[in-house]
Amino acid sequence: MVIRMDGVALIFEMATREVGVYSFQCKSQRKDQAMQKSEKSRTISKRGRELKGIVFVIQSQSNSFHSKRAEDLKRDILKQAVDLGKELPTVLLIHQINRHEGAWTILPLMKDFSVTYGKNSSWIFFCEEDTRVQVIKLLETLRRFDKSKEWFLGKALYDEESTIIHHYAFAENPTVFKFPDFAAGWALSIPLVNKLAKKLKSEPLKSDFTIDLKHEIALYIWQKGEGPHLTPVPEFCTDDVNSYKADHCATTFSNFLPLCGEPVNKEDVFVAVKTCQKFHGDRIPVVKQTWEREAALIEYYSDYADISIPTIDLGVPNTDRGHCGKTFAILERFLNHTSPRTPWLVVVDDDTLISIFRLRKLLSCYDANEPVFLGERYGYGLGTGGYSYITGGGGMVFSRTAVQKLLASKCRCYSMDAPDDMVLGMCFSGLGIPITHSPLFHQARPMDYPKDYLSHQIPVSFHKHWNIDPVKVYFTWLAPNTEESHNGKKVGYNREDL
Repeated sequence: MVIRMDGVALIFEMATREVGVYSFQCKSQRKDQAMQKSEKSRTISKRGRELKGIVFVIQSQSNSFHSKRAEDLKRDILKQAVDLGKELPTVLLIHQINRHEGAWTILPLMKDFSVTYGKNSSWIFFCEEDTRVQVIKLLETLRRFDKSKEWFLGKALYDEESTIIHHYAFAENPTVFKFPDFAAGWALSIPLVNKLAKKLKSEPLKSDFTIDLKHEIALYIWQKGEGPHLTPVPEFCTDDVNSYKADHCATTFSNFLPLCGEPVNKEDVFVAVKTCQKFHGDRIPVVKQTWEREAALIEYYSDYADISIPTIDLGVPNTDRGHCGKTFAILERFLNHTSPRTPWLVVVDDDTLISIFRLRKLLSCYDANEPVFLGERYGYGLGTGGYSYITGGGGMVFSRTAVQKLLASKCRCYSMDAPDDMVLGMCFSGLGIPITHSPLFHQARPMDYPKDYLSHQIPVSFHKHWNIDPVKVYFTWLAPNTEESHNGKKVGYNREDL
């Protein structure tokens, strides 16, 4: 039997069908949304677990300027973590972990890391205070590596030529040995941390010098072939955060000279140049051709008074090494014979190449009312007590407050030719005044450092004239502009040539 429908009935039937289809679509859509929500929840949960498995260690310092920058980075990492989910990672600041003098050398901390994080964590990720971390990209990057295996990850540096700062290691082919650029961040898997802790327990670190920590850590981990080499990770970068190259990066780096307000005045920096008569004819002319013009207050201290320079004889005989007696005489003279309104003292060698212009910018970030002792940090015997010190060749910067506290103590040279920089480090360590490190000071020549390492720096100093044209090096690396007027002519040099 056929039943004819009028228009109303037909519309009703069509509407009923549409409602049914719509109802089905709604149920399907709700199901999809539920599945998406569940998937999102699982993703967040997975990220949370992965994030909780990373221990972030910021290679911080106790000086107020540096500790604030490290705290800012910690807050940024934790904020990103909150945005990703509920689980928060552990973020540690090295200067707060352990008051032990050698904490900055990392290896003495391995036993504590193993005990505290060896069972419930996957990675220890180290970075500097100026490293910028994209947490979600870091998670994606670490996910590629089996966390149950021994991994040493980082941005690879290498020496193109064997160099004195690495004791001419791998002299036949220095490019074969890779070590991490700390500025890009670097990571150790927990199995490797546990292995290193075990080794350190059975074989304590020797009382030796710490000169270039990143190279020395890589050597220790490698263990002459028994341990892992550094695995290069392209997502660990030192490109600036605003660079077009930064899109693929888990880490970037702040490639600028710190400036915290106006540079300190020229008259606020007193420069002391250590020299002796035999170098008056070759080294002092280089200083006068290059950076002397940047200094408002400068004196040359020698074993011979030469009015043509002029030099000042402090009454301290020249020694072939050490120069501790001369340096302490300079500190006494600064405190007693210069204006008390001059807050900063810079002590350099006569073959130090330095940018006072850049140093004045850098010093705007430090409080001269604090006892500041600034430069490139080395260490001696830090595995068994020891102390840190500022290596003299790259320049030693003192606040007047630091000099006052030092000379008010009874700490002095044990001999006139004792190494002045090491004695100063020992004295400040005994006074509880921390050394403040800046990688912008350099104990050696530009050619002694990997090009990729220097590429993200605006250096303040270099040291030594050996086998280089020091004037060319100054105008290439340290002059206020890369082109500088020199003897009435414009000169510009390519860093690749040096």
